[in-house]
Amino acid sequence: MVEIKNLKKMYGERKVLDIDYLKLEKGESLAVMGANGSGKSTLLKILAGIIRQTEGSFSTEGTTLYAPQNPYAFSGTVLENMLIGAKGQKEKAADLLERFNLIELKEKKASSLSGGELQRLSICRLFMRSCSLLLLDEPTSACDKESTLTLTDEINKYKAEQGCTLIISTHSMQLASDTAEKIITLNNGIPE
Repeated sequence: MVEIKNLKKMYGERKVLDIDYLKLEKGESLAVMGANGSGKSTLLKILAGIIRQTEGSFSTEGTTLYAPQNPYAFSGTVLENMLIGAKGQKEKAADLLERFNLIELKEKKASSLSGGELQRLSICRLFMRSCSLLLLDEPTSACDKESTLTLTDEINKYKAEQGCTLIISTHSMQLASDTAEKIITLNNGIPE
C-alpha cells in the first residue's frame, strides 16, 4: 500500500511536486506520465527514500525496490552483476537472464552493454529480490520495440508473482496502459 498526503518538493523557489492525496492499495499499479521536468522522477525518488520531500508525508509497507531512469552496472560480468546480494542463486539468475534475452551475454563485461541491454540487466537484477513496492523510472527509455515488449511482459509477471504495488513513470502511453490499472499525468508536479 502507498498513501501520499500533501506531498511537496521544492528546489529553491521552484515547486516540482505538489500532490494533495494519492492512495494505492496493495497490488495496485499506477503509471505516472508527463513532460520532462513534470515531477515523475522526483516522486519515485521520494518514495524510494533517495531524496526527501519538502512538506507532507507518505507511507509504504514492506520492502521497496527502485530502478532509476539511468541504469547502471557493477564491475564484473553480467552474471556476476545478477549475483550481487544473491549468492547461491545461479539457477534463478540464469532463468531471469534467459527470460530477459540476456543469457548469451552472461560472461560479457556488464559495463560494455548497450543502453537497452543495460536497462534490461538493471531490471533483471532487481527481480532477483522480492518486494512490496516496485518503482520503475522510465524502464524502457533506451529499449527497442522487441526489448520493450520483453520488459513489459516481465514486469507484469513479476507484479503478479509478488502481488506487489507498482508505480512506473513513462512517456509511453502503450507501456502505461499495458502495465497499470491507473494513470495520472503530472503537469508542473500537480496531478491532472
